[in-house]
Amino acid sequence: MIKENKPNVINKWNFPSGRIETGEDILYATRREVKEETGLEVELTSTTGIYNFISSSQDQVIMFHFIGRVTGGSINLEEDEIIDSTWVKVSDIVKSNDNELRNPSVIKQIAHSLVNKSYHPINIFHKQIK
Repeated sequence: MIKENKPNVINKWNFPSGRIETGEDILYATRREVKEETGLEVELTSTTGIYNFISSSQDQVIMFHFIGRVTGGSINLEEDEIIDSTWVKVSDIVKSNDNELRNPSVIKQIAHSLVNKSYHPINIFHKQIK
C-alpha cells in the first residue's frame, strides 16, 4: 500500500491508483500507475470488481480494482504525492483503523474480497476499441 501526500488525503493509506489518460487502455493505465507510484512492474492477473462510490473529496468515483504480481522493478517513490509504502497482509487491512485509510469502506470491501478469494478473470476487460 502507499501513503498519500495529497492535500485532502495527507497520511492516508491507499492502493496504488490513478486515472486513465485519453486514448489509453485500462489495463495499460493500471500497470503505468503502479509503476509511476511504486517503481514496480506488474502483471495483472484478476480483478475484485468495479466499485462505485463518493470519495472523501466528494467526487463520484467508478474504480476498477485489479490483482497482480510483481514482475520487475524496485520500490521507488518518485512522486511528491506518495510519502511511504509498505507490504501489508490483507487480513490486517480489514482490521485497520478507518482514520488511516483513504475511503476506508471501499478499501475494506476490496480487502474482504481478497481474503475470501472473490476474484474475477482479467479477460472480462477487453482491449480498448479504436
